[in-house]
Amino acid sequence: MSNTWSNMTAAELGREIGKGCINPVELTEFFLERIAIHEHSTRIYARPTPTRARGEAMGAATRAKSGFRRGLLDGVPISWKDLFDTADIATEAGSALLKNRTPIKDAAVLETATREGLVCLGKTHMSELAFSGLGLNPITATPPCINDEQAVAGGSTSGGAASVAYGLAPAAIGSDTGGSVRIPAAWNDLVGLKTSHGRLPLTGAVPLCETFDTVGPLARSVEDCALLLAAMESRKPADLHGASLTDAHFLVLNTVALDNLRPRPAQGFEDALTRLSRAGAQISHIDLPETAEAMALAGILFTAEAYGIWAKTIEAAPEKMFPPILDRFRMGASIKAADYVAAWRRLHEIRSIWAAKTAGYDAVLLPTSPILPPNAHRLMTDDAYYAAENLLALRNTRIGNLMNLCALTLPTAQPSCGISFMAGPGQEERLLRIGQAAERALA
Repeated sequence: MSNTWSNMTAAELGREIGKGCINPVELTEFFLERIAIHEHSTRIYARPTPTRARGEAMGAATRAKSGFRRGLLDGVPISWKDLFDTADIATEAGSALLKNRTPIKDAAVLETATREGLVCLGKTHMSELAFSGLGLNPITATPPCINDEQAVAGGSTSGGAASVAYGLAPAAIGSDTGGSVRIPAAWNDLVGLKTSHGRLPLTGAVPLCETFDTVGPLARSVEDCALLLAAMESRKPADLHGASLTDAHFLVLNTVALDNLRPRPAQGFEDALTRLSRAGAQISHIDLPETAEAMALAGILFTAEAYGIWAKTIEAAPEKMFPPILDRFRMGASIKAADYVAAWRRLHEIRSIWAAKTAGYDAVLLPTSPILPPNAHRLMTDDAYYAAENLLALRNTRIGNLMNLCALTLPTAQPSCGISFMAGPGQEERLLRIGQAAERALA
């Protein structure tokens, strides 16, 4: 039985624990052993946490034996992006600037998830300070993509996606500021949930842009994402039973999102739309020119805030950074306060326009990424290629962050090509029900 554990969803493992068919200690040891011997382990995990994991698994085993499990995922081990604080364990956010940074307590979401019985396998590699959608990180490590080991895994939750895709964790928790959950999930054929800004607390998470940062899971199923969200909030998960696409109304975003799609992402998206229609969904298209205007504001809003948060740390030792990431941060240094304030005021107006034009629809659809995972070696040796691919990788997902939406990416028939469903802020439960029905249609 254990030889199938690496391919099971977190929910499936949790149900087997509940039946008494899996002991959480044995399950945790199984994944710890895989992490120890896997050829790509050191490229995926920055820091396994075996001592912590074993202690948490023993507690889960005791609860399972006595009939006091705290939820379906009690005893299921998962990985955590290396920007979530872990008590007495280094949290470095993929940067030499934070080397040996060791918090004294867990991040809020990790603390809650642990209380709900989830087991922490370790901390996964990521883009430096989370400021890239590619997952390339020569400072620490660059995780591989499950469909092309010479390609990047997507960022910035690169190691989290790889940990699940390579069977080194049943699920992972990451962060998403401009696409950092959804891009690696899509490129590794996983489900990824970007939560609404403010839905989950950021306390104890190393920031990039606090007005855009969000927390979200990467997993093998929509059900897993629903359960993980609930575990990080200590509440009941969304009810996914009976979810259907009958009478669902979707909008395909024409503006920006469909520009310059590479052939395979375009094919995957069109195939997905066909399958959704066959399952009963009604699909319309919309031009939203304000989307392009919002995208033009992103360079002001993201870089100014990121540099404002990190300038002192960065300029104390800029030589420790990967030059493209350093350059991207420093773009924020020249932005005027008046321009930053004006950009935010206009973005709030555009958000209102978006909400009005998309009201009455269940979700807005778009390809998760317009490109496939780029080759890691070429990214390292071709600066122009790196800059162009990074902007393209983040282009579609960033729309969700700019509009403060919740968003769910699902795999399509094309490897490394996802389709995203975006709904209004705070509508995660409804989005997950849509996702559950769409997942069946796309399978």
